[in-house]
Amino acid sequence: MYVIIVYDISVERVNKVRAFLRQYLDWIQNSVFEGALTNSALKEIELGLKEIIVPEEDSVIIYILNDSKYLKKKFIGEPKVEPSNIL
Repeated sequence: MYVIIVYDISVERVNKVRAFLRQYLDWIQNSVFEGALTNSALKEIELGLKEIIVPEEDSVIIYILNDSKYLKKKFIGEPKVEPSNIL
């Protein structure tokens, strides 16, 4: 499966969340990660994020696609990473 994770995390936890997600996904831009995952890796991410965030203060959204071929992207402005490295 292909996932996109976006988050709005309190400043004191941002670096911890970013470091955690970099173990599994590609950093796309501030507060956005994406990549292909197995079901078990997605579960690990969900459990790990639940240990890091404070639900009353933080927000994480996980978009799940069955396949990245159904994902179409349009960039406005300068991408943070080369588009060829994303997919």
